Amino acid sequence: MAPSAKQSVALVSIGASAVLVVTKFAAGLITGSLGILSEAIHSLIDLGATIITFFAVRWGDQPPDEEHQYGHAKFESVGALVETALLFLTTGWIVYEALHRLLTGDVHVDLTWWAFVIIGGSIIIDFNRSRALSRVADATASEALSADALHFSSDMWSSIAVLVGLAAVWTGYLWADSVAALLVAGVVLLAAMRLGRRTLNTLLDAAPQGASDRIRAIVRGFEGALAVERLRVRPAGPTLFVGVVLSVRRTMPVDDMVRLRNEIAAAIKSAFPNADVTVTTNPVALDDETVYQKVMLIAANHGLAVHHLTVQKMGSRIAVSFDLEVDGTMSLKNAHDKATKLEGAIRQDLGKDVEVESHIEPMPESILEGENVDGVRRLEIESLLRRLAGKDSRISDVHNVRARRNPQGLFVHYHCVFRPEESVETAHEVIDRIEIALQDSMPEVRRVIAHAEPADGHRDR
Repeated sequence: MAPSAKQSVALVSIGASAVLVVTKFAAGLITGSLGILSEAIHSLIDLGATIITFFAVRWGDQPPDEEHQYGHAKFESVGALVETALLFLTTGWIVYEALHRLLTGDVHVDLTWWAFVIIGGSIIIDFNRSRALSRVADATASEALSADALHFSSDMWSSIAVLVGLAAVWTGYLWADSVAALLVAGVVLLAAMRLGRRTLNTLLDAAPQGASDRIRAIVRGFEGALAVERLRVRPAGPTLFVGVVLSVRRTMPVDDMVRLRNEIAAAIKSAFPNADVTVTTNPVALDDETVYQKVMLIAANHGLAVHHLTVQKMGSRIAVSFDLEVDGTMSLKNAHDKATKLEGAIRQDLGKDVEVESHIEPMPESILEGENVDGVRRLEIESLLRRLAGKDSRISDVHNVRARRNPQGLFVHYHCVFRPEESVETAHEVIDRIEIALQDSMPEVRRVIAHAEPADGHRDR
C-alpha cells in the first residue's frame, strides 16, 4: 500500500480524536463523571498520539539516504514509544483520581441522556477507526499505525466499561463511576504494556519470533553451505534486514559461490517477501583437501595460471612442481619474483619442509589473428596425421582436421577415436607422440590440438 494511504488514514484518525476530545470533555465537565473525564483525557492523549503518528509515518516513509542507510522507519517506533509513555501517564492520573473519590466518598455525578449517547457514539467511532488503522498497518507493517489501532481498540473497551459504570450510577451506585474509571485505567495499562514491549523490541533490533530458526533451516537446505557462522535479523518498518555469513569450501569455484549466495538470498526473500537480504560466503579450509587442490587454490588466489602440476611423496617429504604461465613480454626478473612469491605461499600453507619447483613459460596470447590453411597443404597435414596414427592400434579414425596459421605459427586441430575403456593418461601419451612426430616432419607446426572421443558409434562435430 502506498505511503500516502498511511498518511491519509492517520489524518482521518486525528479528526476523529479531536471530535471525541471535545464531546467527552463537555460531557464529563457537565456531569462530573470521573469515568467520562477519564475517557476524555484518554482521548486527549490519543489526539496527541495520532498527531505524533502522522508525523512519524510521514518521516518514516522517507527513502534511505547517506546518513540513514537503513531508511527512516524507526521514526514510527519512536512515535509509538512516545504514545506508550503518554498511556502510562494517563493511567496514573485515572488511578489516582478514582482511588481518591472511592476513599473520600467525594462523588458528584449528574447524568443526562446525551452522556450515554456520547459514550455510545465514541464506541462506534473507535471500533471503525481501529479496524481501518489495522488494515493499513497490516498492509504496510507500520508500527505507528498499529499502535494507534491498539489504542482505539482499548478505547472501545474502556468506553464500554464507562457506559456500564454510568448505567450503575443511574440506578444509584455512585461508586460505580470510580470503579469504571479504574477499569479504564486497567485497559489502558494493558495496552501500554503490550505496545511498549513491542516497540522496545523493534528499537532494540529484536528479531521476529521464529525468524532466525526459519532462516537457518533455509540455508542448511543448500548443498555447499557448510555452516551459518553469523545471522543477523532486524526489522525496520515493513523491511526485514537479514545478514547471513556462511562458511563454504575454499576450493569452491567463485562462480559457484556467487550462484549459492544468489539462490540462498532468493529463498529467504521467498519466505520473507519484505526482506532485504545480504549473504556473505567465508571460504574455509577442510581436512579432506588434497595437496593438488591447495596448490591450485593458492595459485588462483595470486591470480596466476599453473598447469602440469605434479605432487610427489618421497618418504615423509612432499615435492611439488608445476609450470607457471606468465606474459611472454615480461622480464625474467619480474617473472622469477612472481614464481618465488607463489612458491613461498605454497610452503607457508603446506609446510616449510615441502620442496617446491616451478618452471616459467610464456602464456599464449588470449586472441590470435589467424587464417585457415586449405587446399593441398591441409590435405598433406591430414595424410601425415593418418599415417602417424596408423602406427598405434590404440588410436583410430582421424577426422575433422583443420589447420590455422597465426603469428605464432601453424596450429593443427583434429579429432580421433579411442576405445571407451582406454585411460585418459594412455590417450594423452599417444596424442603427445603424434604431436612430436608431426612437428619433427613439419617444423612450422607450433601446436597440435587433438580431441579424443570414445568409440561408441558417435562422432563429435
